[in-house]
Amino acid sequence: MIELNLLKSLNTDFPLGEDNILSFARTAPHRYKTYEILKRDGVSKRKIAQPSKEVKLLQRSALKVLEPILPVHPLAFAYTKARSIKHNALIHKESKFILKLDLTNFFNSITPKLLLEKFHTANISLTHNDQDLISHLFFWKEKRNESPKLSVGAPSSPLLSNFIMYNFDTKIIEVCKKNGCLYSRYADDITISSTENFYQLNLPFIIAKILREEFGESITLNNTKTKYISSAYRRQVTGVILTNDQDISIGHRKKRLLSSKIHHFKIQRLLDPNEIQKLKGELAFAFYIKPELRKKFEIKYGQNTITKILKYKRL
Repeated sequence: MIELNLLKSLNTDFPLGEDNILSFARTAPHRYKTYEILKRDGVSKRKIAQPSKEVKLLQRSALKVLEPILPVHPLAFAYTKARSIKHNALIHKESKFILKLDLTNFFNSITPKLLLEKFHTANISLTHNDQDLISHLFFWKEKRNESPKLSVGAPSSPLLSNFIMYNFDTKIIEVCKKNGCLYSRYADDITISSTENFYQLNLPFIIAKILREEFGESITLNNTKTKYISSAYRRQVTGVILTNDQDISIGHRKKRLLSSKIHHFKIQRLLDPNEIQKLKGELAFAFYIKPELRKKFEIKYGQNTITKILKYKRL
């Protein structure tokens, strides 16, 4: 049994008195600002709730205590050091058949009750004050009469969401191993793959069952996003293309688009600072996924052109 005295640790970093810290933490769910960003489809929007500076300070201080204690599965690739969407895709690069699943409204489905249950399951002992602190400090209330939930914009949410999923990840991986499949998860995106067709296993049914065992009805599959894909079709894992020669790529269409943008930049037909900034990000991503692509573009357009784009700063 691990004994956690989080309130005491916070008071060491911020010597305001434990009662004062706890009183402030109880107001944390109301200290958020919200804004919206476009999702990957370019149409629908995701609401981001960002905590105030004071709440962030406490959350980050709490992370220093929690990170060494809370287990995160090695095959959970989001928000963890030395893991990324590239590593997530590489797991599946040799597979011919892929199952993609999505968790519905993942972060906002995580409640204080669910988090406290997982602390108990992980044999982490909490004082009454710590339970009170955790139930408020890490959660956001969109409206005063609504239940608190984990927000996408809080620095503590990535670790806590991965911790919540640890037992689920472990159980699904055991199912996959028994059936010759590979598993990975990137936040709410689950990918299962194999060199053999595994459609008949009906894994979405098994996964939904394990979700119910772990979370009741709190975290569920978004069945509209469940997809089986074979090598006869374009296979994509968290934005990275899997090629038929067992490698990863950004895809031919993306390469052509980037090539066109670089050309327009070189002949000074791409002048909008926002578009150049966007191109800079797209190139950085492309070169991360396929480092050899940089050399090809440098040969075609000149090293100076590529360097200018990558070092571009808006005035």
